[in-house]
Amino acid sequence: MNGDEQLLRGRVYGHDHDDPNPGPLPHQTYAALIGGPLDGLLLDITGWRPEEVDDGAALPTELGQFPGGRSLYDPRPGEPRKPGPGVSCRFHYSGDTP
Repeated sequence: MNGDEQLLRGRVYGHDHDDPNPGPLPHQTYAALIGGPLDGLLLDITGWRPEEVDDGAALPTELGQFPGGRSLYDPRPGEPRKPGPGVSCRFHYSGDTP
């Protein structure tokens, strides 16, 4: 794991490493991002409806194949989800789009 990857681990997507609290908050719900350029980050999905979670996310990033594009992350069918705060599910990398 290089230094850039270490900076991402356990941090919430959208927060900078120098934010006062870039990590998860105990009352929020998160999806762990697996693989791709955002591997190791947590995505705040607090308040998302189940069908929104099923749709996954297209996340803007400068780290993907297309700088300024989006990295696509989706849940795997049948993978368990736990209700409530904390990490409730995983979104797996499926590619990049401009």
